[in-house]
Amino acid sequence: MKVVLLAGGLGTRIAEESDIRPKPMVEIGGMPILWHIMKEYSYYGFNEFIICAGYKQHMIKEWFADYFLHTSDITFDFTQGNKMIVHNQYTEPWKVTVVDTGLNTMTGGRIKRIQKYVGDESFMMTYGDGVCDVNIRKLLEFHKQAHKIVTLTAIMQKQQKGILDIGGDNAVHAFREKAVNDGIPINAGYMVLEPDVFDYIGNSDDVVFEHEPLERLATKGQLMSYKHAGFWQCMDTLREKIILERLWQSNNAPWKVWKDK
Repeated sequence: MKVVLLAGGLGTRIAEESDIRPKPMVEIGGMPILWHIMKEYSYYGFNEFIICAGYKQHMIKEWFADYFLHTSDITFDFTQGNKMIVHNQYTEPWKVTVVDTGLNTMTGGRIKRIQKYVGDESFMMTYGDGVCDVNIRKLLEFHKQAHKIVTLTAIMQKQQKGILDIGGDNAVHAFREKAVNDGIPINAGYMVLEPDVFDYIGNSDDVVFEHEPLERLATKGQLMSYKHAGFWQCMDTLREKIILERLWQSNNAPWKVWKDK
């Protein structure tokens, strides 16, 4: 089963990094967050990826073109005509297709553009800027049992502020700190989709997948949520990047389910 990764946005909220590189190429622990996401899927046996690139898409292509250089020890021997010797070469068993889906294309347009690479098969999809410790095998089993077109992973978004109980006289009758139960479920990505989903996406690059297509699927009873109570964190801002970096450096990254080689 193929895994589609949405990796083409401008990433304006993390401009400190995205002015230099695409947001999915922003590094956590010295490797792009895109690599971290792919390692998650690979751990569960999913090794074929379609990357929907756009903004600075050449950087994603170049990184994968030189991937073994990033993961191996190398000797450059200039005494023998610039001979290159690769030591202990290790690369994951990945097949990666990087598709330029346009600079300003919206998420639905990007998905539509890679239809020919997906074919008439079920596929997985997530965003290229968020990591999670969801059990992808269990997610897939849930989707198969539901018999719907789309299953997305839902997590509870915590409230950021304290909770006020305000009466009609504007007096605060109670105050307490935020709790998980005060939050609302949000779409965390990590989706499983049937090929019928392409019928819900128009041919325009302006289609936002999270708007009309998912709204129509929900109305028709074809959208399921897989509730995840574990870890999920997106990387929209520099503050969130720092959170992920600290987790990684402390060897406490919940999304790192794989073992180092």
